[in-house]
Amino acid sequence: MEKKLVYDIHDKPKFGQMLIFALQQVLAILAATIAVPTIIGLPVQIPAAILGAGIGTLVYQLFTKFNSPVFLGSSFAFLGSLSVALAYGYCGIILGSIVAGLVYVVIAIVIHFVGTNWVDKLMPPVIIGPTVALIGLSLAGAAMGDIVKANASAMYGSYNLVALFCGLVAFLIIVICSTQKKYTMPRLIPFILGIIAGYAVAAIFTVIGKAAGIDYLMIVNFQPVVDNFIAADGSFKGITAIIDYPHFAFLEGLKELTTGNISAEVLAANPDATLLNAGGIVEVVIAFLPVALVVFAEHIADHKNLSSIIDRDLIKEPGLKRTLLGDGVGSMAGTIFGICPNTTYGESVGCVAITRNASVATITTTAFMCIILSFIKPIMVVLQTIPSCVMGGVCLTLYGFIAVSGLKMFKDLDLGDNKNLFVVASILISGIGGLTIQIPYMFADNGAVAATIQITSIATALIIGIITNAILTKVEKSKLGIAPKEDE
Repeated sequence: MEKKLVYDIHDKPKFGQMLIFALQQVLAILAATIAVPTIIGLPVQIPAAILGAGIGTLVYQLFTKFNSPVFLGSSFAFLGSLSVALAYGYCGIILGSIVAGLVYVVIAIVIHFVGTNWVDKLMPPVIIGPTVALIGLSLAGAAMGDIVKANASAMYGSYNLVALFCGLVAFLIIVICSTQKKYTMPRLIPFILGIIAGYAVAAIFTVIGKAAGIDYLMIVNFQPVVDNFIAADGSFKGITAIIDYPHFAFLEGLKELTTGNISAEVLAANPDATLLNAGGIVEVVIAFLPVALVVFAEHIADHKNLSSIIDRDLIKEPGLKRTLLGDGVGSMAGTIFGICPNTTYGESVGCVAITRNASVATITTTAFMCIILSFIKPIMVVLQTIPSCVMGGVCLTLYGFIAVSGLKMFKDLDLGDNKNLFVVASILISGIGGLTIQIPYMFADNGAVAATIQITSIATALIIGIITNAILTKVEKSKLGIAPKEDE
């Protein structure tokens, strides 16, 4: 019987191999980590997001005593909240991340005194399984949108058949390397090999397209590399083109407080941004608090999923208390030194599942690598030129593994029981259908809703599943009973 893990959590690969494995984790989490600052309108903060992810992961590892092989990166769940906080500059973002982190800290304190039995009752396997599956399925649209997208060509719209070919090359190389039995190393670094293959094919098409003047073939945009070194007047930009420090959120926040001015990059993203005031504090807290409470459930789902992969119950050891503290404090540290609140990454979990490398030493090395790379401008720029289609091919495998990991939990569920059937159905259908909860918190003079807090579709589906399960459990225990199975 084949060993489940090539490297267990306390195994340490050789130094050279460790660097390669860590680079693979970096590539796996790269697209999502840099997407959050881009979406909120702060692409200049991409290096800070990578730095914050590395710092947040190290904090998480310290709190979990290096017993949980998962990487923390920029959280998509807080996108709406970040947009609200951005209206109050960097101070608003820092305040929001502290609020979110403190929610985890408070829950960890509660667990310390009362234990985790209430968590198991609140979110049993009938809820965790479909939620994990939903996390992968809900990301499918983004991955498939990327796999047909060329970075260099906008002339032919958002669909490019050549880009799809490059993405499928990356996907197939990853699949072949992961499933072949002859060589161990390709099974451990399938993502690196897949990205290299997809990038190489995309670069060949780009060179041909450039030489022939065919815009449709130009998949890779190399212009950021040129712009990194060469100024508008043609001169070399100097040492800052080689090494430069990220814009730490806390330094930018201090500038706001000392100068009384919002930074130009924040104003470019939100022209109406103002300094944080009493009203802004209330607004930011309202924007982050409910989302943090819901993301707590996603935290459990991620750790349950990872536990099934590495065959260790992380909820018991290192314990939910420690994982929550690591996630919460790590998120605060990641934002203060970076830019975005962090969360445990499904891409990282998927990478562990596919490569069967659960070495915490690899994750720790990845964190240090992210911190170092965030200061090296040429590498940051080159990583950003990896075509969307190639990353789409990578995510086709990663998100697929997350979804299948959740579906595997169904094997212990009796879906012939109507109670289980309706709980699972409520989660999957509401989540895949994209149902969200939008809570109004600001109204115009005419009574119309001026601003809302949006709870993501995954979180909404989870809430509906928990409520459905709680009601049906109550009915089951009451005199009403539950309808029997059809064959009874």
